Amino acid sequence: MKNSEDEQKEEFLREFGDDYGYKSAPKNIDQLRATEFKRLAGVVYLDHAGATLYSEAQLESVFKDLNSNLYANPHSQSSCSLNTSDRVGEARTQVLDYFNASSREYSVIFTSGATAALKLVGESFPWSSQSCFMYSMENHNSVLGIREYALDQGAAALAVDVEETADYRNSRGANSAIRLFRHHELRRSERGLSKEDPTECNFSGTRFNLDLVKLIKEDSHNALEGSTYSRGCWMVLIDAAKGGATEPPDLSKHKADFVVISFYKIFGYPTGLGALIVRNETAKLLKKTYFSGGTVAASVADIDFVKRRAGVEEIFEDGTISYLSIASILHGFRILNTLTMSAISRHTTSLATFVRKTLSAMKHENGTHVCTLYGANSSKVLFEGMGPIVSFNLRRPDGSWFGYREVEKLASLAGIQLRTGCFCNPGACAKYLGLSHSDLLSNFEAGHVCWDDHDVLRGKPTGAVRASFGYMSTFEDASNFVNFIKASFVSLPSRTPGVNTLRGTTISPAIEGIGRANPRLKSISIYPIKSCLGFSVNSWPLTTTGLLHDREWLLRSTSGEILTQKKVPDMCHVTTLIDLDLGILFVESPRCKEKLQIKLKSDFPVGKDEVNIHPQRYEVEVYHDEIDIWFSDAVGRPCTLLRCSGQQGYACSNRNRISRLCRDLETKMNFVNEAQFLLVSEESVNDLNARLRSNVQHQFDGELIQVSTSRFRPNLVVCGGEAYAEDGWRSLRIGKTEFISLGGCNRCQMINLSFQGGKVQRSNEPLATLAEYRRTKGKITFGILLRHDDSTGKHSDAWLHVGEEIHASLA
Repeated sequence: MKNSEDEQKEEFLREFGDDYGYKSAPKNIDQLRATEFKRLAGVVYLDHAGATLYSEAQLESVFKDLNSNLYANPHSQSSCSLNTSDRVGEARTQVLDYFNASSREYSVIFTSGATAALKLVGESFPWSSQSCFMYSMENHNSVLGIREYALDQGAAALAVDVEETADYRNSRGANSAIRLFRHHELRRSERGLSKEDPTECNFSGTRFNLDLVKLIKEDSHNALEGSTYSRGCWMVLIDAAKGGATEPPDLSKHKADFVVISFYKIFGYPTGLGALIVRNETAKLLKKTYFSGGTVAASVADIDFVKRRAGVEEIFEDGTISYLSIASILHGFRILNTLTMSAISRHTTSLATFVRKTLSAMKHENGTHVCTLYGANSSKVLFEGMGPIVSFNLRRPDGSWFGYREVEKLASLAGIQLRTGCFCNPGACAKYLGLSHSDLLSNFEAGHVCWDDHDVLRGKPTGAVRASFGYMSTFEDASNFVNFIKASFVSLPSRTPGVNTLRGTTISPAIEGIGRANPRLKSISIYPIKSCLGFSVNSWPLTTTGLLHDREWLLRSTSGEILTQKKVPDMCHVTTLIDLDLGILFVESPRCKEKLQIKLKSDFPVGKDEVNIHPQRYEVEVYHDEIDIWFSDAVGRPCTLLRCSGQQGYACSNRNRISRLCRDLETKMNFVNEAQFLLVSEESVNDLNARLRSNVQHQFDGELIQVSTSRFRPNLVVCGGEAYAEDGWRSLRIGKTEFISLGGCNRCQMINLSFQGGKVQRSNEPLATLAEYRRTKGKITFGILLRHDDSTGKHSDAWLHVGEEIHASLA
């Protein structure tokens, strides 16, 4: 009997069988994955727009080449150097062949990547007050950066949207049906011109109609009708960093002046290598100021004399090129040539089309659509279909948005690797998400920046989810992805995603009571140094910031980054202990022979500084070099120890403050993430462990993982109540001390780190299991956050004691 997955694949093959799988290649897709990408076992990799993957055969060929041939600096004249130059020449020819470009018309300048190629154009183009840098809105930040060179030299910068004319059906051709809608012209001071377009939008996947190249160069009068630039001499730059991986532009038909690429986007290896493909006639206009080894024919050290080389590559490739990496790209191209670019384009497009169709058909039980797709309805006049990118956001049954970070977090737990955010493409992001200038600036003032977790603000997404396919992607990758979306985000009669569910029953504050006896405080833990190990005590004093000395210190890297276990797992080996009677903080590490002792009152420091964490600005005290050297040895990287000495204000604007962006701002806190205290229940941890055991039994081959309360780094552990009773507490009294609950603690991947045999182990648990029943409104919660109710002002003599009863008021 066939299962639903088999039937789904049969249906897919009926529609896309002619395009999917490389039937005419030496290896079909299943053979390719089984032999060349064994490292993908158990992983669904869907971030090929960010970086595609290298094959095993490709690397084997590279290593065999490097082990068999002697390559040397091509600036020398030895036989091995001349052989290297020949190899580099072969690579240049292969790049031109890939884009169907003639060496008589184009040259290849190797760079460190597409971004470096764009920068080279920006800094060497002869900008003037008569110049204009025009670019489509759907461009990467690396392209927008050219704007700075143009504006600094007095040129104008102009963003445009490519649009159809109202009467395009009666137009004489595709070119005459296209107009460029101009945004506000930018200029910093009082026309060689440049126009930039990507071949494929890395946000939406739409492929631009490359007839735009001819339109801009030969018919700008119509395309820019009414503009002062309509009769200028335009040069066109194509950003092929994304589109070049599956459908490279044909430069024999679309004669752009510049094309930029990165090779890791095309075949995964090597990284740090790209190219600028430039028309030879256009290259003569570029102005190079700096000269270096390899770019000059002659120079004199003590007089102003230099004679530059004549070749385009020789002028612009500063110093010794990355000749080993350049030799390696030949093996990457060889892999693609065995499959053919036409087959790769059809294969990847079939997968993306399947995913788009499946997502667009998904509905909640109330009939509302689950998915909003971006770019799928783009004009056929302006765009040449869709590339292998699927960009979207998801809605709940009530129309509100699932945050893209929630999607990414759950996908990662399911073994699916994808990308979320704006993908460094602010224009496309604003266009497709409907974000105005006011929205963008207000979001920034409220604290939203690239790569943060603020995925929905004022009811609008700030980014999207992107799944992208590569030449080695399979139907199973696509199927697993859409099945994950359905299982995690589609509301069915028996399930509402994103609302806490416990095997069909809602976890809510509706709890009859908290046990026949009041729960009690079982343990108290203090973590003096943020993200290092803490220590437990039977009694401990309270202050205006929480437990005395809790998270009062942190480690900062030399680049200004705050160190945590998520990025520096070795911090888990740094143990701490405070002796209040001695007034000393003791710190130990297996990497350091001596125990460090820091006097709480007299080891202060050599200076003051400020540090921003979350929305909070802190004044900190800095220690002397000996202490910093000790910690640098302990965590295996240069860092400094900082101690909190006061709060200087909030980075969260009052005018634009949004509750979910700002943590507890009503109380003083040290270097904590959200609140003064974190409380977990022993019974809740026991229930979680029971679920972990149950999951392993159902999986048969799963590894049993059990967690202790310490995995969650709580300050307070309670016992004697019902599991998850703490969810319903509005306030509580421990002994004589009052606390206010701030709600559940949102959990991240850090709780998936465990420490066994002196090594850090990573897994998907317990977060994956928590996601099954503790997920609500984009958060996976466990434990509750508290703040000390200081309305009485009695901090000086307040202590907590293990064994004290807890009296809770329900919400």
